[in-house]
Amino acid sequence: MAKQPVSVNGVVRWRDVGMPQERAAVPAEPKAIILRHEIGEVLRESRQRQGRTLREVSHDARVSLGYLSEVERGQKEASSELLASIAEALDVPMSNLLRDVSDRIALQEGVPLGMTVPDTVPDQMARNYGGRQAATTA
Repeated sequence: MAKQPVSVNGVVRWRDVGMPQERAAVPAEPKAIILRHEIGEVLRESRQRQGRTLREVSHDARVSLGYLSEVERGQKEASSELLASIAEALDVPMSNLLRDVSDRIALQEGVPLGMTVPDTVPDQMARNYGGRQAATTA
């Protein structure tokens, strides 16, 4: 790479010209997952899918319109009681709401959706922790 004089406000400085050297790629830091943001997105999507307004849902959930808006925008952390009230107002089971939140987080973490969780405990773990051992088939 060569140097070339450059005058800035009467002061001569030298700058590099030519082909820049390739720099090693620095991996980007993973973005932090904020649970209240994901909950808010799921609530908003559920409400909008139903074609309902914030006012309607806030009335049915007995929550102030401003507070519900802040929860949907991820600015406020909703209590479990408040989430239950909003889920009921949306006629969405809490389990579905939380599953949707879980799926969104899994995607951000790079975990494939539908990844199965074993329904038995490995024998060694059962022995170590006193649980039931997996049934063996002969």
